Amino acid sequence: MDDRLTAQTRAGYDAAASAYAGSLPDTSFEAGIDLAMIDHFVAQLPDASTVLDAGCGTGRMLTYLRIKDASLTLAGTDLSANMLAEATKLEHDADLVQADFAALPYADGTFDGVLAWYSIIHTPPHALRTIFAEFRRVLRPGGVLLLGYQEGRGERTIKNPYGQPIELTAFLHDSPFVVEALAAAGLSTDTTLTRTPRRTEKHRQGFVLARK
Repeated sequence: MDDRLTAQTRAGYDAAASAYAGSLPDTSFEAGIDLAMIDHFVAQLPDASTVLDAGCGTGRMLTYLRIKDASLTLAGTDLSANMLAEATKLEHDADLVQADFAALPYADGTFDGVLAWYSIIHTPPHALRTIFAEFRRVLRPGGVLLLGYQEGRGERTIKNPYGQPIELTAFLHDSPFVVEALAAAGLSTDTTLTRTPRRTEKHRQGFVLARK
């Protein structure tokens, strides 16, 4: 992301953090097939894996990962300090760090898995390859990456999210383009899934599992 977009995203989620945590306290919003993709991701990990939730927000997916496999060592990053403050209320054992996932503060090959659950939605398509290369860098050989995002093409403005007087810029991502960007970053696609929107959704939902 460019500096303007990064600053807008950080400020927006700082303002919305408390309301976000109240609106989405757990994974009850996700469709069953969405959670099945995360379950598939966890099933690909070796025993006692180390997993990064890149763009972890308030930590609800970290909690889900821990429920699925208590042996996991979990870390989370987010642009927003206030979102991370909310995450500490849910996840006292996860290593939470404020960071942009375009420049992750970890050594090469730190993680067995990286989860980016709807956290690339504020990244324009032309910047995905850079983000994916960073995910690849921190993955160990054979490590897996799971992406979730709104599927399609185009940019949109989210006004007053979670009842807050702010605006966020978000991007739809075309799944074939996502697969190409992953390949360009040195990641091979294992599984792709696109599902139709539910009544509460405006867009198709896309999921890609890739491997280093």
